[in-house]
Formats: sequence, structure tokens, C-alpha cells
Amino acid sequence: MNPYERDESQIEEPPTNFAGMAKYLGPGFILSASIVGSGELIATTALGAKAGFVAMWVILVSCLVKVFVQLEFGKHAIHSGETTFEALNKLPGPRIGKGSWSTWLWLAMMVIKPLQVGGIIGGVGLVLNILFPGVAVWIWVCLAAPIVSLLIFRGKYQIVEKFSLVMIGFFALFTIACVIGVQYTGFAFTRADIGEGLSFWNGIPIALIGVAISAFGITGVGGDEVMAYNYWLLEKGYASKTGPYRNTFEWNRRARGWIRVMYWDAFLSMLVYTFMTLAFYILGAAILHSQGLEPEGMDTVKTLSRMYTDSLGGWAELAFLVGAFFVLFSTLFSALAAWSRLFSDAFGAVGWIDFQDPQARRRAIAMLSFFFPILWAILFFKFEDPVWMVLVGGAITSGILLIVLVGAIHFRYRRLPESLAPNRGYDIGFWVSVIAIVILAGLSVWTSLQKFLSV
Repeated sequence: MNPYERDESQIEEPPTNFAGMAKYLGPGFILSASIVGSGELIATTALGAKAGFVAMWVILVSCLVKVFVQLEFGKHAIHSGETTFEALNKLPGPRIGKGSWSTWLWLAMMVIKPLQVGGIIGGVGLVLNILFPGVAVWIWVCLAAPIVSLLIFRGKYQIVEKFSLVMIGFFALFTIACVIGVQYTGFAFTRADIGEGLSFWNGIPIALIGVAISAFGITGVGGDEVMAYNYWLLEKGYASKTGPYRNTFEWNRRARGWIRVMYWDAFLSMLVYTFMTLAFYILGAAILHSQGLEPEGMDTVKTLSRMYTDSLGGWAELAFLVGAFFVLFSTLFSALAAWSRLFSDAFGAVGWIDFQDPQARRRAIAMLSFFFPILWAILFFKFEDPVWMVLVGGAITSGILLIVLVGAIHFRYRRLPESLAPNRGYDIGFWVSVIAIVILAGLSVWTSLQKFLSV
């Protein structure tokens, strides 16, 4: 069955209770697996280590406000059945050949974006080198690249979903234990610390604004995660079960039902990555900042491990390293699954391949599944600084989020059937999200350009 095609034979009634909905949750948790490794483990702790508790509100806002944009993309996928670049390619504005300005601009931004995942694959190598010090970092990186390719190249949704859920679940539990454990050490945090972190009027030191903005881009759902959400919804069957668009009572009822399931998927996954993000930030602020430690360069993983050994004891280093491997590898895994689809779809939008043809799509996904890990490994060997690479990639993610924002506004006010229009409270939340993203993402693009040109 082709998940990117819809016909009447695939229609199913949406579940009406949570037990029924639970079977269809999953797309949002794939995004969580992608977010946790780069945004939480590296970028969030780096900000906490540098700023202490004062910038915690930036992380919280980042996780909460961007979900509205994700929901608009998800709704559009469900009611239209369009892939991400099918939809973006219909935005008004200039075109070059078959491609919309948005598609070409995204492709241009993605020239820099591989730095971020290059930092992740380097992190995997650093973790394995500490676990098995007799094997050099570069060897582990060279092994990780083909392994993740082999897991992804066949492109099966079920594999991506199940693997992502298992990997983030383990480390989530361990991180919660560490947050509790730190309260029984000399690094315990207080209510006053949390209050300071949640005080929006507290100024962030000027020297840390760049790091805070980059963290905003990479924590919570970033631009690329929002764009990838459509594929996971389509491959899970949300759109095909809704059926081709018909302006009828039955179709509208089904569409609203599957959109409600998508809301639960997005909301519950948001709770997971928001809680994880705050946990990592607190560990970085309480333990690393108090000791003047900052994760950077080839010592990134060793410094991060202090969050666990200093809260739970020396025995926790091994558990941390195993957990860090799963988290970083889950990001590699889910990012490669998303990128192979995004680029294949974008190439289809500009006329280079036929993404709607199942054979052409599978072939493109398979080829890109081997190409990107090689590129990420090369970039790590060139720069050898996972934190810097992740933060630069995170800032570029904010730029991509601006494209996504234009798409979300267009989907909401030009493409969404009137029968599916949300209530006023939702629209208020949507526009709060828009304003926050425009301000912070604009600053993030400027910051990223300065960092990249300074290399």
C-alpha cells in the first residue's frame, strides 16, 4: 500500500476514546527522538552550563510556542494528503523552474544544516571512545555512519517509530532519576533557582544571547522537525484513513476526528520533550554552571557525564554513556529517516525525481540514506567541536522555521477548509507563536551567520 495515495477503500472511522487513539500515536514521538539528542543533551545543557538558571524560560518558551506551527502542518497533511514540499511548492511568490521560492531557499539553508548532525555523529564517536578507549573516535564515527544507513535505507515507518520510542524511553527515565538524585548532593537546586529561571523579566547576559537564541532554534520542534511531521502522519495513515477531500458532513466528521488524534499525538510528545528539556537544563545549570564547566570540543561528552556522576556517583558514568549513546544515535536515526524523505520530496518538487512514484521514492530514500551519514562524518572530522556544530545548525533551524511559519499561515488562512477552522483561543495561541518565532528566529539567523563567518 502506498501511504502517499488516498482512495475510498482506505477510509476508517477515527477512534473516539483515548484507548483507541493510543494505537495511532507515534509520529510526534519520532520527532521527540530527533530533538532529544541534539537539542536536549547538547544545546540545552550547554546553555544551562553557561547561563545558570537565568535563561531557563527561553527553553520553556521554545518548547511550548512552536507546537502550533506543527499542528498547522499536521492538519494540512491530513485534509489535503499533500507531502511537505507538495504543499510548500504551492505558496504564492517567485518560482525557479518547477520549484517555489520556499523550496529553493530551504535547499540553500540546508547547505549549512548538516553541521548539526555532524556534531551528533561525532558525539556518538566520543561516547563509544570513552566506553571502549582502545578504539579511536574516528573509527567509531566511520562505523556509526554505515550502521545508521543500513537501518534506514529501506524506509519502513514501523521501524522508525518503534526504534525511536525505545531509545528515548530509556534515557528519559534515567535523566529523571538524575534530577531527583541531584537534590541529595551539594549541587541541589532550590525553589528560588527555579523562580529565577522562570522570571521572564530577568535579563540574559549579553554574552549569552547568541547561545540562548541558538538553543531556541534547536529545542522543541525545529523547522526541519515540523516539516518532517507530515511524512510520519501520512505514513501512519492519518490522511488515507480520512479519505480524499469531500465537502460532506461525513468527510468533515472524519477529518475532525483524525485531527483530534493528531492533537493528542503532538500534545503528549510535547510534554515528553518539554520535560526532558527542562531536566537537562536544570542538570546543566545546577552541576556544570556551579563548577564553571562548559561542554566543548572533544571533551564535550566527558563534561556532560559530570551531570550524572556528580549527582548519582561515579557508578553513573557507565549508565550515562550507554544512555547518551542511545539518545545521540536515536537522533541520527530519526534525522536520517526525515532527511532522506525531505530531500527526496524537495527533489520531486523541483522536477528532479517523481516522488509520487513508489519505486523512484524508495530509490531516492535509499541513496540519500547512505550519502548523508558520510557527509556528517566528514564535517565532524573537519571541525571536531560537537557543541559549536550543533548550535550553528540550531540557529539555521530557526531560519528554516521562518519558511515553515509562512507555510503555516498560508495553510491556516488560504488552504484550510472552513469546516475545519479552529476556535478563537487556538488562533490567539497560533499568533503568539508566530510573533515569538519571528522575533527570535530572525535574531537566530543573524547570530548563526556571524558564527559561521567567524570560523
